This record gives sequence, structure tokens and C-alpha cells, in this order.
Amino acid sequence: MIIVLKVGTQEAEIQQVVDAVRKFDYEPRLIRGVERTVIACVGDERMHHTLESLIVLPQVESVTPVQKKFKLVSREYQPSDTVIDVAGCRLGGGTFHVVAGPCSVETREQTLETARLVKAAGATLFRGGAFKPRTSPYDFQGLGREGLALLRAAREETGLPLVTEVMSPQDVDMVAEVADVLQIGTRNSQNVPLLAACAASGKPILLKRGMAGLVDEWLLAAEYICVHGNNKVILCERGIRTFEHATRNTLDVGAVAVAKKESHLPVFVDPSHAAGRFDMVIPLARAAVAAGADGLLVEVHPDPAAALSDGGQQLKPKQFAQLMAELAPLVQVMGKRLAGGTTPG
Repeated sequence: MIIVLKVGTQEAEIQQVVDAVRKFDYEPRLIRGVERTVIACVGDERMHHTLESLIVLPQVESVTPVQKKFKLVSREYQPSDTVIDVAGCRLGGGTFHVVAGPCSVETREQTLETARLVKAAGATLFRGGAFKPRTSPYDFQGLGREGLALLRAAREETGLPLVTEVMSPQDVDMVAEVADVLQIGTRNSQNVPLLAACAASGKPILLKRGMAGLVDEWLLAAEYICVHGNNKVILCERGIRTFEHATRNTLDVGAVAVAKKESHLPVFVDPSHAAGRFDMVIPLARAAVAAGADGLLVEVHPDPAAALSDGGQQLKPKQFAQLMAELAPLVQVMGKRLAGGTTPG
């Protein structure tokens, strides 16, 4: 921690801060300038009581942390990339995966048809929502248990590992019986009981960034999962809410680059939710590859116009095949291998 004292602080007031710092088991080191005094507080900020409460002292102008609050997910803790095994699919470590499927599973025919088509185009994992957190209580909320049964049938037919969202700690065991990866959505990104319950399942977890979440908050949410003994976390950037209305959300490609630099965890991007419109999904997917992402989460539907949720942002199967074809050379340029696809050259 760095504590900056106000101009004109007297010696007795400086000593008061020094004593407070020592009380919290930090070693204070004074740097006396012409006008100001700065106190560098030596100690592990992750193990000791925070000194940020000292801002209440009238002579203190600012208290600034030096260490990051997230530890287990940081590259300081683990310099090498984490590779997560999901039913034989190795996520991270230079392999690029595409998770594809409908926003919601609706019928057996729709679910199985989509699974077959995305696998044929090169997807390596299948996504689909059985439980849907919707803004309006009048919108389609998913099929629940019936939806999980449809997802199980899709995996049995195609062999694709499943990614699906869990919304409640009480539902974790039920969803984990079917899903290979538990998805924590943007609305629940800081739902601590849910983070802990998903961690306890032992399953890999795809953690979406909150719709207005800072990168630090996103990484700290991942830290909660790791603290509870599960380091199989996939970060997923899905766009954040801004004043811009041209797309549903603003895809923060900078956050992808920051997350790759700060954390050893795999980072995926969801261009479908970022775009909110099908015609922007492929351009945003290209940007994700260029920013260093390890994979994509893409929504695909055989007939988007008839979809029960988010039809406007779902690709048709031919559009998804186009996306996969365009990704291969870009992934190769970025030094990765497109799993399930063909790499030119």
C-alpha cells in the first residue's frame, strides 16, 4: 500500500499514521518530499488487513493498493497457461475451440439438428440453454429439466461435450449430472453462493463477465471459484453495457488482451451476445481471435426467425460454416490450432 499524506501534515500526525500502519503488521517506510510525505507500507496485502480504512484519518489524502487482490488466477501465481480437459477437449494452451448451439433448447428436433450441423462444421462443444434468465418475466424461460434431457440426447448422438447455464445453487447438482461445463451467466457473475456451489461440483466452469463488470471484478469472481478448490475456470467476455446502441453490448476486445496478460486461465469470447445481431457476429469473432482469445461461444439455430429467444443474434448453419472457414487462417496467424477444423497450409 502507498499512503499519501496531505500537504502541511505535522510530525505528530505523520507518527499517528505510522503507528496505525504498524498496528496492521505492515512495515512503514517514509519518503519525505518538499511538500508531502508518502508512506510505503511493506507487507502482503492479500494476507494482512487492508489499510484502505486509513483514508478516514484527516491527514491522509489517498491510500493506493500495490498488489492485485486476485492471486490464484494471476500469472504471478502461475506463469504458464492453464489447460482444461473437458471430455477429451483440451481448452487453452494454444488450441482454439468453438462452442456452438442454440440460445435455448426448444424441441428435440431443433436440438439434435443443431448439434449435428455445428459438429459437421467443426464445433467441438455444444451449447444450449435449458434454464434461461430473461429480463422480462413474460419471455421464454427455458424448458428446465426437459431441456437438460434434450441436451443429454444431443451429446449421446454427437459426442459433443455440453456447456449449459446454471442459475441457482440449488440446481448445480442437477445440471452437473448432464453438463460437462457449467456456465455462470452475466447476471450471476458476482453471485458468491452460486460461484461456491459450482466450484464444489468439480466441473469446469465458464464464467461470463458481468454486463457492467470491471476486469478486476471478473477476475475476482474467478478467484472465488479457485479459492473454493476448483481452478478449472474459463473466462468469457460477452460485451459490456455502454451508451452505444449499434450493437446489443460493446465487445471489449481490450479486456480479452488484459485477461490474457493478467491471468493464466483460458479466455473465450461470446460475439453473439456482444453483437445482438447476426450480421456482426463474424466480424466480432475475427476481432476476438486477433485479441488473443482461446475460443468462441456462438449461437446457432436452424431457423432463427422461429427461435423462442434471441433469434436476431443466432447464425444459420450456413453462416456458421462460413465463420468456421474464415477462422482457420486467422487462428493459424495467431499461433494457435483450430480444434475440430482444418488448418490451411
